[in-house]
Amino acid sequence: MFGIGSTELLVILVVALIVLGPKTLASLSKTLGKAVGEFRRVSTDFQRTLNAEAAQEEAAEQARREQAAAQASKPAAPQAAAAQSASRPAGSPVEQAVSQAAREAAPGAAAGQQGSQA
Repeated sequence: MFGIGSTELLVILVVALIVLGPKTLASLSKTLGKAVGEFRRVSTDFQRTLNAEAAQEEAAEQARREQAAAQASKPAAPQAAAAQSASRPAGSPVEQAVSQAAREAAPGAAAGQQGSQA
């Protein structure tokens, strides 16, 4: 506790007993104990309040994120398709290469399927 060992604490208490006297030390200890107890209650209450507000804020933030994601996903699908089709013309080289590869692979795949069905 605060870097004070048990022997140092005992020496401090003996010195306080000699300087203050037994009556004053008893009333001082009682007052100090009450103050420490009150401090602990206040700090615990503060910590609970802080944690509750943080949890409430986190829940509100999560609800805002979910609402924004729901709103963004609904109109985003048609806009994304329109943006993708607008960015590439219908006769782009990539699209032509994909179409040609599909046509070349289709007759071989169709013949393989017909042979396996027979």
